[in-house]
Amino acid sequence: MNRFREHYGSSPLHLLLVLASFALTGYAGIRLLSGGEPLMVVVWFIGAALLHDLVLLPLYTVTDRAAQTLSGDRREPETHHNTHPPTRGWINYLRVPVFLSGLLLLTYFPLILGRVNHFTAYTTLPDDVFLGRWLLITAALFVLSALALLIRMTKSRPTPFGQAPDPGPGPPVPGPGSGSKHGPKPGPAPGPGTASGPAPEPGRGPRPGPVPESEPRPKPPPGTEPGQGPGLGQDSAP
Repeated sequence: MNRFREHYGSSPLHLLLVLASFALTGYAGIRLLSGGEPLMVVVWFIGAALLHDLVLLPLYTVTDRAAQTLSGDRREPETHHNTHPPTRGWINYLRVPVFLSGLLLLTYFPLILGRVNHFTAYTTLPDDVFLGRWLLITAALFVLSALALLIRMTKSRPTPFGQAPDPGPGPPVPGPGSGSKHGPKPGPAPGPGTASGPAPEPGRGPRPGPVPESEPRPKPPPGTEPGQGPGLGQDSAP
């Protein structure tokens, strides 16, 4: 499936729909050209293409731009600070029913406007019902589009101004020097003769602490200094 998407550019369903549309178009062309006046069919097709590109396309393009300008659709980005519901892309909910209604009118306008006199003689069906049915279909399209827009606006209601969304509780942040989520483990208590401070760096021994000062030694009694014997240099008592 991935290899097919890389070579074709889309899914197999897209290819199937394209082939089906080509087959339907070819079948309609064969049926039209197999009639009694194939030249008139070609003239009608070329005239319809020119009418669309030179008249209808500029007409509904200008109408679409005018509708966007009058409605104030500036296509502003949706943010949490907007107090109004998002309106970006709402014009599509107006384009779709207008397009479908216009397509039906363009296809069946002879019957809708009552320009076909032999319809009842050929089909034994009344020819005065097409205008009302077209109006009902148009109204139903606009109602469905309005309901879809209302559902979209309800689901994408923004947060009130000044109120940030609650992100929820985040994961615990581990302490420095520890991979546990409960924080760093307490180290050993400093022993005697060592200064409390940061832990030694890896590969090095503990830093030497301050050398405690030794207590002063008592002075020896006179005559017992080192290097002097008892009574040296003194007269012995009788």
